[in-house]
Amino acid sequence: MITRIREVRRARGMTLDEVARRCEPATTAQTIGRLETGTRTVSVGWLNRIAEALGVEAQDLVEGGDASELNVAAILGPGGAMAPRKTAIVVPPRVEDGQIAILVGGSLGDYRSGDELWCQTLQPQDYARALNRDVLVPRPAGRFLFGRLINRDDEKLQVLPLEAGGRQQVVANPPWLGVAVKLVRSL
Repeated sequence: MITRIREVRRARGMTLDEVARRCEPATTAQTIGRLETGTRTVSVGWLNRIAEALGVEAQDLVEGGDASELNVAAILGPGGAMAPRKTAIVVPPRVEDGQIAILVGGSLGDYRSGDELWCQTLQPQDYARALNRDVLVPRPAGRFLFGRLINRDDEKLQVLPLEAGGRQQVVANPPWLGVAVKLVRSL
């Protein structure tokens, strides 16, 4: 079986070691390298483990599968748009457990009307991972607070709203929060 593990890993910008550590259970970078090059046989179990670690479907890792990908036509940088030095792809994101979305109805801070924000929900023990990131915090009566998490103090979160002149808000004991991980913007 011909796999595209290396192509997809590189498109995701991940190292062999990062993929190996994200596998469940974790493995070694050397094993991932052998699976990529075909020096070790890739089983369905391995395909599923690696696909999960890369955030794609297993079919995206097999040549001739019904893969979802976009070919990279150019790389944009300070010097303008340049052709890639070698063939590259972008693999569209996959929805993971615990993800929620926010639709932007009106421009706010860096976000424009029509933007979609994909958020990963976090439990209280993981809130420190969201420091200095934009978060959605549930409030009583079906309300929410959206802004930059600037501090976590015992069981209180300090959130700075994105609107100009917004005052810091303190939220005690939220059951979860959503940290923005991906921005989807139509042009």
